[in-house]
Amino acid sequence: MLRLSLLFFLFVAGLWQYSSAQQLNVLASDTKLPVESALIFHPKSKSQLITNASGKADISGWKGFDKIHIHAFGYTELVKSYEELAAMGFEVRLNPLLFSLQESVVSATRWNQNRSEIPSKITVISAEEREIFNPQTAADLLGTSGEVFIQKSQQGGGSPMIRGFSTNRLLYTVDGVRMNTAIFRSGNLQNVISLDPFATQSTEVFFGPGSIIYGSDAIGAVMSFQTLAAEFVDRSKQASVTGNVTLRGSTANKEKTGHAHLSYGGKNWSGVSSFSRHDFGDLRMGTRGPEEFLRPNYVERIGNKDVLVENTNPLLQVPSGYDQINLMQKLRFKPSERWDLQYAFHFSETSPYSRYDRLIRFRPNGQPRSAEWKYGPQIWMMNHLRARHVGNGKWYDELSVNLAYQKFEESRIDRNFNDPIRRTRTEKVDAYSVNMDLTKGFGSRGKLFYGLEWVRNDVHSTGSDENIDSGITDQGPARYPNSEWSSYAAYGTYQHRISPQSLLQAGLRYNYFRLYADFSNNAGFYPLPFVTSENRNAATTFSAGWVWTPGNSWTMHLNASTGFRSPNVDDIGKFFDSEPGTVMVPNPDLLPEYAYNLEANVGKVIGDRIMLDLTGYYTYLDDALVRRYFQLGGQDSILYDGELSKVLALQNAAFVQIVGLQAAVEVKFTRELSLTSRLNIQKGTEEMENGKKSPSRHAPPTFGQTRLEFKKENWWLMLYSDYSGGFSFEQLPLEERGKPELYAVDANGNPYSPSWATINLKGNWKINKLLSTSLGFENLTDVRYRTYSSGIAAPGRNFILSLMANF
Repeated sequence: MLRLSLLFFLFVAGLWQYSSAQQLNVLASDTKLPVESALIFHPKSKSQLITNASGKADISGWKGFDKIHIHAFGYTELVKSYEELAAMGFEVRLNPLLFSLQESVVSATRWNQNRSEIPSKITVISAEEREIFNPQTAADLLGTSGEVFIQKSQQGGGSPMIRGFSTNRLLYTVDGVRMNTAIFRSGNLQNVISLDPFATQSTEVFFGPGSIIYGSDAIGAVMSFQTLAAEFVDRSKQASVTGNVTLRGSTANKEKTGHAHLSYGGKNWSGVSSFSRHDFGDLRMGTRGPEEFLRPNYVERIGNKDVLVENTNPLLQVPSGYDQINLMQKLRFKPSERWDLQYAFHFSETSPYSRYDRLIRFRPNGQPRSAEWKYGPQIWMMNHLRARHVGNGKWYDELSVNLAYQKFEESRIDRNFNDPIRRTRTEKVDAYSVNMDLTKGFGSRGKLFYGLEWVRNDVHSTGSDENIDSGITDQGPARYPNSEWSSYAAYGTYQHRISPQSLLQAGLRYNYFRLYADFSNNAGFYPLPFVTSENRNAATTFSAGWVWTPGNSWTMHLNASTGFRSPNVDDIGKFFDSEPGTVMVPNPDLLPEYAYNLEANVGKVIGDRIMLDLTGYYTYLDDALVRRYFQLGGQDSILYDGELSKVLALQNAAFVQIVGLQAAVEVKFTRELSLTSRLNIQKGTEEMENGKKSPSRHAPPTFGQTRLEFKKENWWLMLYSDYSGGFSFEQLPLEERGKPELYAVDANGNPYSPSWATINLKGNWKINKLLSTSLGFENLTDVRYRTYSSGIAAPGRNFILSLMANF
């Protein structure tokens, strides 16, 4: 009886304490979202309060205080008395400063966080920026940031280069789900074009290693794409339907694009449906630039013979056109205040498209090497089920479980000039993943992000050789072994706020990998000394960072982190001609490569009108997987596609080091008129086989972007320039010197990469609540240029017109 009485007393006391607690709710005036980590203090009081993740703090002990200061980084400070707060219903809304240094991002931990809590550089491309730039592909969308360099081997492509890394050393995620697969290659990648810019709500680039949360491949950066969200309606309203229809055309490639999406929902259910259709013709280059980039002729099949015919318009890059469709469907259901369930379906398919850089290779006798070289349809499909639960228990405050199944299909189709044998190599990947992410708060100062991950990729690779004269098709060698690649991981990141101005963060991840490969599909074609292989390895990575925000006008961070990449199927098992006279062959004896990264950042707002941001970084990649001469079955050369070729293979045989600076300045002349400029300087060094050093292949020249923007009411005008430095022959990486068809020719007859700059004008006009239009004039001076390491020239002068209807 005494125990029951005591429990009853404690229960009543708890209720009394809860009922008497006065919660102050702090929101942002523009987004109406909670402001976490806002500092609340009184000048005469030694105590300080900090709002929690819901933007709330208990101020019941401050009754009668005359001046209560509410201060949050990136917002105007508010000073109110307790009585004034009571009259406002204990809810305040803070106004953002002209410069928002406190964006909400998800790329760091897969949870919404304030940018000021993350000790790493993150760039956000908003939906509004996407609308004004109006990019054709997701690769072009990344390029609009001014901080991501885009390489293109063909129009149907776009391979980002970030901080000296590219391809499978960068990671893509879609709504938090890993997109990279076991066949993401070390050569240039075009997989990002599977994503639909129209269905992208925001894009974040997390610079530097992101291996704690994302695991293998997240060495140079993580590119996080958040697609259109299914939103619930306010409980005071009825179910609603909204949507958008967009039609767009452009002149440089005779683009014809149509897009439509519908958003619909009620109080506890919602959905969004999206469809896009793109048709791109052959791409026209500019008139002013190196003659080496012109397309004077191309191959046609006339009868049973390949003929090199004259191109009546050498500015037209024939063949380079393709078309694409994108579908997305999301359904969301909230059965209670604590549960949130969502299913998403994504589908993308391209037509076949030519790999343009392979079609401009010529033999010493002046004849083309290839009559055709193209990728078959690139297909990507994803089913994604997400369950989120808000708890208040022992183990977590919030829980998110993501189950995803992705299917990838791609193929390569090529035929030598006047050779009747057409080779087709087809790859299919089934990718399964499970992520469980949790957060747990410890008072107002500590927060733990932790989770588990399982990933499995099943790779099926086939080859066929077709005689186009006889119509007979035989089995051919495959590009990859049939394989299983699996990853198991546990990870955690802890944040601790030392003071309202200072935060520490540390993270740790353990990852175990298994790769089983069966090479029997190639045993009859190459002198393989093995039929199967199995790799088992593990990796441990860490990160530690410090964020200091001494006031609204300052932000600083320091970060030390490691990243890694475990060998995948493309690394250990590929057969491929990397350049004329050489062939890449399998090497199953590979180990993970590790990156060690240091980063320092400082941001400063001067007089509410000027913002400066500087980030310096250094990355060292150890045991780097690089191409080296090799022997296969004791042979240093083998017949590949009828040509005796020197054998190369990836090996853990080098180091790569990158040092760089990212600088940005923004000037607000008025609230309507602003100037922004971004500059990226990086220098990469790679160890070569003879011990000498070469510039790193994926460290582009200095590049950047400068914008002059005017926004007022329904108008948004932007005059901007994209620009890049060049590389002389001596500055070109040694590997790139062996690809003269990609570059201009200097006075000594050597290849080099010229500098370039474009002038562009974009405008967006909201005619009324329903209609808006977007106009663009790109490359106004009609410059003919190729971005560094690209095989296709960029568009020449281009006019873009979009019409949008919102309802």
